[in-house]
Amino acid sequence: MHATIADVIADTAQNSIEAGARNIALSLREDGETISVSIKDDGKGMDADTLGRAFNPFYSEPGKHDKRRVGLGLPILKQLCESTDGAVSLSSEKGRGTTLEYSFSARHIDLPPMGDLVEMALMLFNYPGDFELVFSHERGGDSYEISRSELSDAVGGLESVEGLTLAKEFLQSQEDALPPASGVAGISQEKHAEGSDAPGGEVA
Repeated sequence: MHATIADVIADTAQNSIEAGARNIALSLREDGETISVSIKDDGKGMDADTLGRAFNPFYSEPGKHDKRRVGLGLPILKQLCESTDGAVSLSSEKGRGTTLEYSFSARHIDLPPMGDLVEMALMLFNYPGDFELVFSHERGGDSYEISRSELSDAVGGLESVEGLTLAKEFLQSQEDALPPASGVAGISQEKHAEGSDAPGGEVA
């Protein structure tokens, strides 16, 4: 099972990149009661037969995760969402793209911690390939949005250590400007922040 919600988001967003999408819209919304994720892409999409088997735990599309040792299967995602009083929906059209939406209850006792959203976003922005990714995060009525191309232009490219460092600092400043999270997710984020300040960066 994935350790954090950020891990889940990263893994499911990578599906869009590996599906050959040129444009990907990733949004994360927290309203205190629900954590909602939406991923829309213009990748290769799925035909009706493949879409119908997408949540079958015994089905795996050949060659889908050639670049990864482990891919988050949709059946596992569905189980995680439903076990935290959330839901998942998938729509797709062959040659047109795919939309994946899923949610978790922010107050469920079994909700995984949010994890490091800055590292998650930075990893996706720096993923190999020719694609545009727009990431937006809304919490408590405030939000920010940044695209891969805008971030790359602002820091002089994401290929260098200096560029990645500047990109990380910018993303962190955007996250820090959002209101604190509430519910179980908020408690886990506070523990993560406290742990980051501890020797060795271990989470308490």
